Amino acid sequence: MSLTIRMIGTGSAFAKKYFNNNALVDAAGGRLLIDCGVTAPHALHALRIPLDTLDAVLISHIHADHIGGLEELAFQLLYIHKRKIKLLIADTLVDVLWNHSLRGGLENREDGLAGLHDYFEVIPLQEGVPYSPFDGLRLKLLRTAHIPNKASYSILLGDSVFYSADARFDAGLLHSLHAQGVRHILHDCQLFSPGTVHASLDELLTLPEELQEKVLLMHYGDNMPEYMGRTGRMAFMEQGRVYPLN
Repeated sequence: MSLTIRMIGTGSAFAKKYFNNNALVDAAGGRLLIDCGVTAPHALHALRIPLDTLDAVLISHIHADHIGGLEELAFQLLYIHKRKIKLLIADTLVDVLWNHSLRGGLENREDGLAGLHDYFEVIPLQEGVPYSPFDGLRLKLLRTAHIPNKASYSILLGDSVFYSADARFDAGLLHSLHAQGVRHILHDCQLFSPGTVHASLDELLTLPEELQEKVLLMHYGDNMPEYMGRTGRMAFMEQGRVYPLN
């Protein structure tokens, strides 16, 4: 499976220098947007990537830096591009996304707009069950800890790429992925300690060097440049850069 990933943003929820931590995955059969935060439409525009080049969007959890751009995406797809794309989302989050986040802006019963299905081809995903949104890409959701009592999911792309989205440090999971042959671990990284709802840099630095060499750091604060050279064998992902994930 030949994949590339491009971070349209690499910033934490409160970063101002960097866009929200959202990513484009390109495979032979299509293009997937992982999360669509508040800054996603602007980030895509800055990279000259039209919204109608997206084939699917995957939502990892319900926070504004991961879903805040969905209203604009929905309206543009419906009224400007006149097409539906796939919305991949955990089955536990479908009702939450509509009723607690998007309904107030997107519902318009006079025009027959009463749910997510009126804007997207909604694909509810079950945790751990592989799904292929188009040729060349297979993925599955892994439930990981983020905010207590709120469902949040990391993503396994094929058998070789782990994308944490937002997750607390879980050494056992990372060692297991390493043992299974996962080659790339894209992990959110809180630059200060203690880590509470994100893995901290200090926690990630406790990983053995052979595992660190697989780790690319994302979802960092605006002071990231101060930490260059202080990440062990790990490297910061660069906003806008295309990474091959073979």
